[in-house]
Amino acid sequence: MADLAKTRLYRLTHIANLPHILVHGLTRWSSPNANPAYQPIGDSSLIGARKDRILTNGNLLGNYLPFYFGVRTPMLYVIQNGYNNVPRQSPTDLVYCVTSVEEVINLRQPFIFTNGHATDGYTQFFDPSRIEELDSILDWNAIKAQFWKSDTDLDLKRRKEAEFLMEGDLPFSSILGFLAYDIAAQQQMMEYGFSPDKIHLYPNFYF
Repeated sequence: MADLAKTRLYRLTHIANLPHILVHGLTRWSSPNANPAYQPIGDSSLIGARKDRILTNGNLLGNYLPFYFGVRTPMLYVIQNGYNNVPRQSPTDLVYCVTSVEEVINLRQPFIFTNGHATDGYTQFFDPSRIEELDSILDWNAIKAQFWKSDTDLDLKRRKEAEFLMEGDLPFSSILGFLAYDIAAQQQMMEYGFSPDKIHLYPNFYF
């Protein structure tokens, strides 16, 4: 059985979004509390496709607040290198917001989760009734893999990008901590008003 308190969820954001997060937490684009000055970091075409995709439960994929179960994701690799017409970002400007599955459950917010990237046709979606089976549904070896190009496992990248999708916003009080690349990022966050004991430096979580 999965230890949901220790099952971490990661959402990457631009450091410029942190003042809004300090007040409102993590918000969906459709939320009444959405950041009007939100600084995007991802692939705009993929973000647009997610907004229009209807899931089997009738909800739009883009209306969920997405998290990954791991770090050093293919998305981060694209962002740091500026591939796929995505503006290149310095790792100093990218911060992980960390929560846990248990935190979301305690909020009584509806959620679903996947065994791979949510836009991939091979990916399966699971409702909260399956959350205790998380460890058998997810491929943790894939999620923790440092690299995802394999001539013998062409599905590795998809499984590494398994997602946890929350219907509501995540309040600031439910964010367990923040992971940053270096001291420069930490100092910027402290200037915004973040407590230093909530900021942890993990340069190895970046490329």
